[in-house]
Amino acid sequence: MTDFVRIVEVGPRDGLQNEKSVIATADKIALIDRLSRTGLRTIEATSFVSPRWVPQLADAAEVFTGIHREPGVAYPVLVPNETGYDRARAVGVEEIAVFTAASEAFNRKNINAGIDESIERFRPVLARAAADGVRVRGYVSTVLGCPYQGDVPVADVVKVASRLYELGCYEISLGDTIGVGTPLKARAMLQAVASVVPLSSLAVHFHDTYGQALANILACLEEGVRVVDAAVSGTGGCPYAKGASGNVASEDVVYMLHGMGIATGIDLERLSETGRWLAALLGRETGSKAGKAMAAT
Repeated sequence: MTDFVRIVEVGPRDGLQNEKSVIATADKIALIDRLSRTGLRTIEATSFVSPRWVPQLADAAEVFTGIHREPGVAYPVLVPNETGYDRARAVGVEEIAVFTAASEAFNRKNINAGIDESIERFRPVLARAAADGVRVRGYVSTVLGCPYQGDVPVADVVKVASRLYELGCYEISLGDTIGVGTPLKARAMLQAVASVVPLSSLAVHFHDTYGQALANILACLEEGVRVVDAAVSGTGGCPYAKGASGNVASEDVVYMLHGMGIATGIDLERLSETGRWLAALLGRETGSKAGKAMAAT
């Protein structure tokens, strides 16, 4: 059987949430519909956070109800609390994601709550999701470094990931939020977390601030990870990271995987076209090296 990696496309949410110019709701819907036709199996559509915190995603309900949901494709959304859960469920959301950080300092700056408090906030969300048959994915950010406290002890990452898994998250995404990680550190962190959470329930989420994302992904693939988060056109990036250049580009990850003989089910040509379309919409070149190269051939 051919080896398979599932790409979790986070461009519509993580990729767009920090864009300074407001993106039209119709364009967000068009982006998700284009991505739905590439063969992706998971597309994170939006976030039901307070519009005061993330004005770019104030149209979450309109976006989710406006997209064409392809059979066999999951469209999770981010929710921070029960209010967000209620809004998401009201428009038919069937999978959600919750988020916290391995860094106490980052959590307090980012969501104005400590790690324990953030987990307590979504404990009732997970309980309700379980009762409703809604799948929950968990994000742990700052797993390889924090812009405020610097190094993050691996033991802290293990502790937070373990708590999310025990609460009922079917998958834990480990995020290098500011893109400072390197392959050996990424591998060691993953090995530590995999000692308490099954590897089959782990995903990796690397930002490419220092150009290390593909190398970090490869190191984790060699350890057995088979779920990778990425953003079309390399959009996004943490606003608190020095020189943040965005998420690893989905096109670049797919190109690497296909070159390794690993299947993704994704049409790379169609994905690259979507990345260039999005870049033009945002008024810049695509952040994907594969996307640029394919446009030139």
